[in-house]
Amino acid sequence: MTRLCIAAVLMILTLLSAVPSPAQGDQPIAGKWEMIPGKSSDIDLFGSVALEIRVKGPSVTVIDIWGRGRSFRDSLTLQAGGAAARVPVTARVFPSNVFMGLMMQRGSERLVTASWQDSGRTLRVDEQYRLRGSQGETAESSRRTYALSQDGETITYTVMRSTRKSGPPVRFVLKREGSAAGWMMKLEDDWAIEGNLPVNAFLISLQGLANAAAPRLYFVYPEKWDFLYTPTVLDYYREKRNYTFTELKTPEAALKTFRVAVKGYVVWDKGVRTSLIVAFTAAGLEKAVVVSPEQIPMAEREGLKCLADFRGKFTGMKDVEIYTWAYNEYWKRCSREYVVWMGGESGKIMKPGVADFGIARGAFFTDLSTLPADTAEFALADRIMGEMKPLSMVMGWHSYAKDKERDFVRCASRHVLRVEGLHTLPNMSFSTLTPASKGFLWKNNHTVAPGRRYVPEKKTYIALVQTDGMGLGAWFKPGRGTIPCAWEVTMNWEWLAPAMLEYFYGTATPNDYFVGGLSGPGYMYPKAIPPSALPEVVAMTRRMTRDLDLPVFEFMDYSEGATVEGNSDLTKEVVDAYYAGMPEATGFINGYAPSYTFAVKDGKPLISYDYYLSESRPEADAAADLEELAAVNPKRPYFLLVHIREYSDLQRTKNILDRLGAGFEVVPLDLFIKLAGESPTFEERYRTE
Repeated sequence: MTRLCIAAVLMILTLLSAVPSPAQGDQPIAGKWEMIPGKSSDIDLFGSVALEIRVKGPSVTVIDIWGRGRSFRDSLTLQAGGAAARVPVTARVFPSNVFMGLMMQRGSERLVTASWQDSGRTLRVDEQYRLRGSQGETAESSRRTYALSQDGETITYTVMRSTRKSGPPVRFVLKREGSAAGWMMKLEDDWAIEGNLPVNAFLISLQGLANAAAPRLYFVYPEKWDFLYTPTVLDYYREKRNYTFTELKTPEAALKTFRVAVKGYVVWDKGVRTSLIVAFTAAGLEKAVVVSPEQIPMAEREGLKCLADFRGKFTGMKDVEIYTWAYNEYWKRCSREYVVWMGGESGKIMKPGVADFGIARGAFFTDLSTLPADTAEFALADRIMGEMKPLSMVMGWHSYAKDKERDFVRCASRHVLRVEGLHTLPNMSFSTLTPASKGFLWKNNHTVAPGRRYVPEKKTYIALVQTDGMGLGAWFKPGRGTIPCAWEVTMNWEWLAPAMLEYFYGTATPNDYFVGGLSGPGYMYPKAIPPSALPEVVAMTRRMTRDLDLPVFEFMDYSEGATVEGNSDLTKEVVDAYYAGMPEATGFINGYAPSYTFAVKDGKPLISYDYYLSESRPEADAAADLEELAAVNPKRPYFLLVHIREYSDLQRTKNILDRLGAGFEVVPLDLFIKLAGESPTFEERYRTE
């Protein structure tokens, strides 16, 4: 082949492989980028690399900035697809690893070319240069690729050198400058008024202000906190959502960092516990932090002014008198979409985990009793709930010293309000502003094939359900994934904490199945909901279960008392309303402790729990209980629905199930529902008493 032919072939190949240089406005890779340390190679002395890419027609400028403060800047302006640029070497620095005995040769030149790959989403920079080691000069070539992720949120910057033949790749992952930047802090496990509660309450109030417009401040709660996930979700934010967190060590440092978000301070009285709950209300309305008296100097060093002082104001007053004052003073300015029951522990202890969210939303805070026998407190609680917008949120939890969960949820349901517990719910002001990943789809782990008929065998089928929310229970304990188990999804997290809910969906094993709950679009008691409002509640429930791919839905209704001393069965009217309003549902489950409502319509069953597995029941006794239930219910198949108390773990549950004979089979909840619909051996039953 002649030289002319060879040259022509090479020219044709070059034209075929060339990618047009994109205009700057069409090029999403352009901009400033900062390194994500946990996803990037070590850089020794400089510690990090930042990047700026500018595009103008065929011209592209790539600026690598190695280090902060003590730094090195490498700037190249190249013609993409053009001839090699000759770049003078003016510094000897070998920036990606200055602790290697290698240096660039001053006075020499780098031959550098640039080209676009992957339809302009990847920039490739090839270069040749002279490098000096202890034995003299050598020629080296390298290739740098800057590849934009599909979602446009990160760049993977990879370096390949002709002299590096082994070891892990040299790779840096960068995000857009200033994006997903946060601060984190570890809270001390002391919630006593005379202990560390003042510090923790101050920090949680600051968190609500810091996160008012963007997710900035995240707390890692103590190991024994109700919600176990705060360290794991922090890792998830770092690893999957590209957050970089700066750790804060002291309250003073936290206040200084977020001073711009704070307008003043509110002083609470350590001698009157309820004054702190009122202070949370004032803090949200006034954009203030709550402080105890000894923290006033810290606040004033930052130039904050006192906006309310409750020292001595409520001395000798009953809670209802204090909250009546707060209602008269603040209620007209408070949200009608969120109210916070700062209940839970009482006396000298308070665990105000959800206070940050309430402050960010300007909510009214209280822990009034919802027990009708507590006439005065109940009347004010009922009035407050009655003045909320229907289907609004009651955040937090009832006071363990005043009333019961059933009183609290019944009162909220009467006013068509949704409960989102607990008072210890952490970091919601952060999580509610962190969206799910772009393009993320809520997908359950279905085992039932659509359209297929399933024929049950003559045996006892067991399905396991762990309620009380995923973050409270056995999700983080031994055994998850080893046996089929269903988990109650807190459905409001779809919009309250979408990224956190994505974490649970994303870490589910094939044996983890999600069930919607609880009784409505949040925790409600359907028997307590006014009949005229029930269709709207069901319609919202349907939308959420469809969005989250939750075809099995769960009820729990203690509006007439718990199972033992009350009646947790559902009325036929309630059951019919949900069947009619949720046509996509494949079935329903009911109860907490055992309950006695059973139904089936068009092959879609409603099955109540037949067994409650407490965390303290000995394994041998629990196995004997299940065998006895199978003996009492001799028809086969027998469908035995088991509720696992959230403090248990699945390894212990598996140990119990392994004691059972050959006539038992543990199956996924969706298969359990399908089989029960095919062969319902239970008797149809509704609330009759």
